[in-house]
Amino acid sequence: LLRAVRALDNYKAENSDQELGVRIVQKAVRQPITTIIQNAGLEASAIVEKVIGNSDVNFGYDALNDKYVNMIEAGIIDPTKVIRTALQDASGVASLLATTECVVTEI
Repeated sequence: LLRAVRALDNYKAENSDQELGVRIVQKAVRQPITTIIQNAGLEASAIVEKVIGNSDVNFGYDALNDKYVNMIEAGIIDPTKVIRTALQDASGVASLLATTECVVTEI
């Protein structure tokens, strides 16, 4: 799922609403790994950036064992349906926010 961040870096938005939507989706797809790492009691930002910055698509972080691994070899795989649903939900929220005049958020 995190690999979508890099794919969206190359997306050429046609207008500011689409650009906002891309940024929202990029932030949303970072959240699962960020939450997993934070739940392991670690600082997420450096780990997330290291995973995103690695060119090997199988490179990832094993929070249980606190190490970087080949995710396929380690048996850590996101089911396709989960990835598709997460991207659809994130893009749906992005679309809603782009067409809404205001947003209520928790402070």
